[in-house]
Amino acid sequence: MACVALSVGLQGCATDPPSRMLPPLGDIGSVPGPLDTPFPQRQEGAVASVGSEIVIRAISLLGAPYRFGGSGPTTFDCSGLVQFIHHELGLDVPRTAADQYRAAAPIRLDDIAPGDLLFFRISGKRISHVAIYAGSGRFVHAPQTGRPIELRTLDDEYYKPRLAGAGRLF
Repeated sequence: MACVALSVGLQGCATDPPSRMLPPLGDIGSVPGPLDTPFPQRQEGAVASVGSEIVIRAISLLGAPYRFGGSGPTTFDCSGLVQFIHHELGLDVPRTAADQYRAAAPIRLDDIAPGDLLFFRISGKRISHVAIYAGSGRFVHAPQTGRPIELRTLDDEYYKPRLAGAGRLF
């Protein structure tokens, strides 16, 4: 029984989708549109909002390796990334994407703000993936084995039809 509980606890994202499911990762620096828009810089002496601080920390982890069940500080799966960043800010967050979805205060997609979470149904009807909304139509997430933490847009052809909702844990 303890092994089953440990296994469930380490799962993080509900699935580790095969790499053939996602479109190839191109040169992020050359993608036109919102991905090229610079992120605002933290002003010296300014106090960041919780949402902005979540985004700053997520962006600082771009390129970190994905590992199924990883929850930091050097490797992450999708929900482990969310949990790690929130924990750094003193916020207690559930471990799995599905539990994070249940715990989050729902936010209308028209009202999402930086630091909010985006929840996806990658296959089937259950929530199996989570990302951090970064603003300007972009999100940071840990996609799958073999792919580092990356930046994507809300109109991404793979993720857009799988977006199930948004929520806030702060």
